[in-house]
Amino acid sequence: MYRSIQRCLKLALILFMVNGCSGKRSNEIDMDPSVLRDCSKSPNCVSSEAKDEKHAIESFRLKGEPNVSWPLIQDEIASKPRWTIVTATDNYIHVECKSLIFRFIDDLELYFNSSNGIISILSASRIGYSDFGVNRRRVELLRSELRTKQVIE
Repeated sequence: MYRSIQRCLKLALILFMVNGCSGKRSNEIDMDPSVLRDCSKSPNCVSSEAKDEKHAIESFRLKGEPNVSWPLIQDEIASKPRWTIVTATDNYIHVECKSLIFRFIDDLELYFNSSNGIISILSASRIGYSDFGVNRRRVELLRSELRTKQVIE
């Protein structure tokens, strides 16, 4: 009897923890997609708009015609397992990226400035302090794949 109660409590704790890992979507997302939000002080975010070395990452530069290249970026993102496009316009993409085991949700945002061909990018964890480099690796993986397909420079 004691063991079954103990198992139920462990299961309830695990379910509570996993449900809590989903995080809440930032209210700042999609408010003005031409300006990506700032990273918090915690090291679980990278942004091409960040001024500090800890959060800074290089932006993308679109190669080719935007009406061809931008949809290719959306296609590449949509092909990723556990990546869900939440919003997609002709110059902005918001993606929810879900981790495999704990189902943490991170936000990936891309903003295309048609006047200079630059794609600003932000990848941020919704919860926790450190992401152990996951957001930086996510952006660099996307960069590598888009370069291979000659969508960005």
